[in-house]
Amino acid sequence: MEANIHITVEGQNGEIRQLEIPEGINLSLMEVLKASDYPILATCGGMALCATCHIHVLEGLENLEPHTDAELDMLDTLPDADEYSRLACQIRLTPSIDGLKIRVSGNN
Repeated sequence: MEANIHITVEGQNGEIRQLEIPEGINLSLMEVLKASDYPILATCGGMALCATCHIHVLEGLENLEPHTDAELDMLDTLPDADEYSRLACQIRLTPSIDGLKIRVSGNN
């Protein structure tokens, strides 16, 4: 039996939801957020070209893969980006991110 990846998501209105995603589904966090009805535009389709899937990592940042250059370039265009900012399209769902806590940005 496969385990699940648990992610806590704080929405734009402060509501908290727990997402439980089966391991091995080979999706990005952006794809899961869109499927869970969060207001993520993902205009570029996950290519790190638009920053419309901007999130803030509240807990678990140390478990994520490092930023790519493309992700850093896009984050530099956002006025509210900080050291906890990531693009959800660049976060792959792996067991190492189990317990991640994020806030969906208000500029999506």
